Amino acid sequence: MVAQEGFGSLYAGLSAQYLRAWTYQTARLGAYRSFVDLMTPASGQVTPLWQKAVAGLSAGAIGAVVGNPAELAIIRMQSDKTLPEAQRRNYKGIIDALTRVVRSEGVLALWTGSAPTIVRAMALNCGALASYDQSKEMIDEFVGQKNSRTGIAGASMLSGVIGAVFSLPFDFVKTQIQRMKPDPVTGLMPYKGAMDCFSRTLAEHGPLRFYAGLATYTTRIAPMITLTWILIEQISAFEKTYGL
Repeated sequence: MVAQEGFGSLYAGLSAQYLRAWTYQTARLGAYRSFVDLMTPASGQVTPLWQKAVAGLSAGAIGAVVGNPAELAIIRMQSDKTLPEAQRRNYKGIIDALTRVVRSEGVLALWTGSAPTIVRAMALNCGALASYDQSKEMIDEFVGQKNSRTGIAGASMLSGVIGAVFSLPFDFVKTQIQRMKPDPVTGLMPYKGAMDCFSRTLAEHGPLRFYAGLATYTTRIAPMITLTWILIEQISAFEKTYGL
C-alpha cells in the first residue's frame, strides 16, 4: 500500500475517525457508566455480570446511532481507493464526504447500514465493557487490592481481545453493506440488506469467512480499547484525588 499509494494512504479517513471517536466513543462510554450506576445495588454489592452485559448492549446501541454518520464516512473514504478510478468519489475530507452524501442521497443516507452497525456495536460493547468490569473485579480479588494496576492493565487487554472476537462477524457484514455501490449495468445493489449479506456469505463461504482478518482486526480494535480503559481509570483517579 505504501509503495503504490504513499505513506498517507495508511491514514485514509483519519478525519472521520476523529469524528467517530468524539461521537461514538463519548456516547457509549457515558451511557455505559450511567446504566451501571443505575443498576448497582443500593447495598453497594457488586453489579451482576448479566446486568453489565445489558448495560453494554444498551450503550453500544446508543453510541452506534450517534456515530453512524462518521462510521459511514470512514468506510467510504477508506474503500474509495480500492475502486476503479472512474467509480471513485474522491472525497476531500469528512465534511466533504458527509455533505455529498446528504446532497446526493438525502439526510437519512447518513444512517445507511445503521442496523448492522448497531448490532456490531452492541456485540462489541457487550464483550468489551462487561468483560472489563468483570475481569477487573476478579483480578483485583486475586491480588487483594481494589483498582490495582495489575487489574486495570490485565482487564484492559482482555477487554480489547474479547470485544474484537465478539464483534468481528457483525463488523464484516456492516462493512459490506456500507461500502457497496449499485451495479453500473443493472443499478442493483450487491445485497438487499444485512440479513441477505449474512445468509449469502454463510452459504457461499462458510462461517469462518466472518472471521477473515481476525488478527488484523484485533490489532486495530484491541489497543484502542486497552488505552481507552487505562486513560479512563487515570482520569477517574485524578478526579477522586482532587475531589472533582
